[in-house]
Amino acid sequence: MSQNAIAETGGTVVDQLPPPEPKKNSGLRPASLVRLAIPVAVGLVIWFLPAPDGVQPDAWHLLAIFVATIVGVIAKPLPMGAVTIVGIVATILTGILEPADALSGFSNPTIWLIVMAFFISRGVIKTGLGSRVALFFVSRLGSRVIGVSYALAITDLILAPATPSNTARAGGIIMPIVRSISATYGSEPNSSSSRKVGSFLMLTAFQVNAITSAMFVTAMAANPLAVELAGAQGVQISWGKWALAAIVPGLVALAVVPLVIYKIFPPEVKNTPEASASARDALAELGPMSAGEKVMAATIVVLLGLWTLGDALLGLSATTVAIVGLVILLVAGVLTWEDVKKETQAWDTLIWFAALVMMATYLNKLGLIPWLSDEMSGAVSGMGWIGAFILLTLVYFFSHYLFASNTAHVSAMYAAFLATAILAGAPPVFAALVLGFISSLFASLTHYSSGPAPVIFGTGYVELGAWWRYGFVVSVLNIAIWMVVGGVWMKAIGLW
Repeated sequence: MSQNAIAETGGTVVDQLPPPEPKKNSGLRPASLVRLAIPVAVGLVIWFLPAPDGVQPDAWHLLAIFVATIVGVIAKPLPMGAVTIVGIVATILTGILEPADALSGFSNPTIWLIVMAFFISRGVIKTGLGSRVALFFVSRLGSRVIGVSYALAITDLILAPATPSNTARAGGIIMPIVRSISATYGSEPNSSSSRKVGSFLMLTAFQVNAITSAMFVTAMAANPLAVELAGAQGVQISWGKWALAAIVPGLVALAVVPLVIYKIFPPEVKNTPEASASARDALAELGPMSAGEKVMAATIVVLLGLWTLGDALLGLSATTVAIVGLVILLVAGVLTWEDVKKETQAWDTLIWFAALVMMATYLNKLGLIPWLSDEMSGAVSGMGWIGAFILLTLVYFFSHYLFASNTAHVSAMYAAFLATAILAGAPPVFAALVLGFISSLFASLTHYSSGPAPVIFGTGYVELGAWWRYGFVVSVLNIAIWMVVGGVWMKAIGLW
């Protein structure tokens, strides 16, 4: 409050200050203590169990810390970054790793790729480009509710390569537009009117988000983790190779999934002319594209071109390209350094990503992953690689019922399942890519599966039973599309 305003009220500065907030208990609550005790107990149990034959003690003890860290990520006694920092410190204090080794994850180029992509995605949201793209497609396709769903799918697809936070895409751009359209038709959450249009659009938006997250390395934060874990086993996957392999099954899934949901979970209102008209009005209010939006759009085009062809033509890695993109946005004034500093999700990702990659890397170097894959391969021996790989992918997919995070799931299981698939005879690149795609697609199952799940489920438009039923149906559909169509496509382009 200004001094003049204070004088007008006849008070002093002290008089005008808000009353102090009551002090909050900054310590751990009992529930948090229980959540902390669970990963500690799990880690101690594994630590003191005798290491199996063929496993070094250091590898076994690192496994104990790794599993405790993953359980901590799930139990959430502390934020994910804090949990993983505890894990890093534990590897040093126990003497398993030297500080330089324990901190080696922070120099990983793949980690910095995803961090840079978070900064770039901030520009998409800050400039309003994401909302403009969504409104444009709704204005063109929104005269029917199925058209609205495809408009939002196209929006998600366009934004996905430069938006590694699938939660930001779903919750920051798509969900508000769906909420507005639903309100236009009197479709309110937690009521009988939710089925008019809101339930269908919310469920479809969520399922589409899982598909677009699988289509690009930079579309979901855990994808680069899968790339890094595959690289540790000698399987190199570039940004362009992932996108090329995913484009056909991804587009087929984006075409089929909304239509299937429309048939099995239909909206009561089929025609939505007001949605198209409202989007046109909103676009008119926005006016012409701002200079910031134009720079942002041009930067995304440059990034996509260089991510696809830059390595082959210019020798530019995906991480280098992402850094160049950030520099363009900073120099052009689209982003400020304050924006970069305030992008907490990027810095948080840097911490947990570095910790998990480091632990997974040293589990492989110390021989734990090769030993585990040898043990698992015995269970699928004699099946032939196709049968073994199908079984492994199904187990990997549906075990996500036990996880509330794509990252935790990838960290815990991806490396071992990939190594087992390769030992069973599966083509390495094919196996790494399919398991990588699944690492996004299994988010379709539950209302706690990933970041976007609680955001969209929390709107109250889809009741829990329907979310799980149709999530299972869509998961089976996705498996069929990505395994069959994707398998044929990857065979055609020579990936197996």
